[in-house]
Amino acid sequence: MTYSIVKENQASPRKLLKIILYGYMNGLYSSRDIESACHRDINFMFLLEGSKAPDHSTIVRFRTLHFAPCAEQILAQTTNFLYEIGEISGESIFIDGTKIEASSNKFTFVWKRAVTKNMQKLFTKIENFVAECSELYGVRVGYRNTIKIKDLKKLRKKLYRIKKAENIEFVHGCGKRKTALQRSIKQLEQYLGKLKEYTQKIHICGNRNSFSKTDEDATFMRMKEDAMKNGQLKPAYNLQHGVDSGYIAWLTIGPQPTDTTTLIPFLKSMQENLNFKYLKIVADSGYESEENYSFIENNGQLSFIKPANYEISKTRKYQNDISRIENMEYNYDGDYYVCKNNRRLYANDIKKENLKLVM
Repeated sequence: MTYSIVKENQASPRKLLKIILYGYMNGLYSSRDIESACHRDINFMFLLEGSKAPDHSTIVRFRTLHFAPCAEQILAQTTNFLYEIGEISGESIFIDGTKIEASSNKFTFVWKRAVTKNMQKLFTKIENFVAECSELYGVRVGYRNTIKIKDLKKLRKKLYRIKKAENIEFVHGCGKRKTALQRSIKQLEQYLGKLKEYTQKIHICGNRNSFSKTDEDATFMRMKEDAMKNGQLKPAYNLQHGVDSGYIAWLTIGPQPTDTTTLIPFLKSMQENLNFKYLKIVADSGYESEENYSFIENNGQLSFIKPANYEISKTRKYQNDISRIENMEYNYDGDYYVCKNNRRLYANDIKKENLKLVM
């Protein structure tokens, strides 16, 4: 353990945690800025309690190896303590989200749909290549027209065996004529490299539709700050926070581009870590969905979510529109609607659709 033995006059993990949190509260996020404040700011000196100011490498190591894994637990303990002393009510939580732009280049995007499309084209080329190798060298790989990476590696081994058996020397450089076997092996190496690259990119995407090459955890999404007014996508994170009595009671951060799919993971995470359960869930119209309503109801909670059509439903044009189902009379016993012409409208189909949740 890094802090199994704390030397005399050395900042303990408790003191490091205090100066990091106090630095964040005052807008100091850089380890070098926090180190400089420990030497100059009387408030940081007070928190160190006479210990020597840590250098920036110590702060980075503590933040990465020790603070990050237990940050969620620290937040849970803080919220539980606020509830025990009566600072927060524990009844209603107000949830909202914001998107934080990642420290990544906005042109380093990788789209899952494009990678999947290119992989399908690559498999078509590989199938033709394998068929060509079968005709030229009598080598067969694959099973029932299904080719995998391990089959291509077997094909490469067999081609190298042919090279060794026929004692073929490979040549390199411009102006030198390469044999058909050398060209085949070179082409196979390129196909294997591309296939590994596409497989790795799809694995990094997971349930997301994109990621950034310089920050693989960031997902491309639309930001509110759009200076060019063209809806440009930028690498960002979706930060969700729940407020109770002026305190941020819980936080989650994820790759979801919209707020709709963040509510259920937020409530599950909060319920797993807190010692109490919120009864009333308050959120804006961005969280409205039948799946969210059902989850809150089945969880024994009350939802106070503003409907997406609340503002437009108050207009006269909306209320006088006879084609809208909201303006029709519903019969609970017969399970049908009655339109303006007193005709009964029954449901002729049921469509079930689940939201794409990213946990």
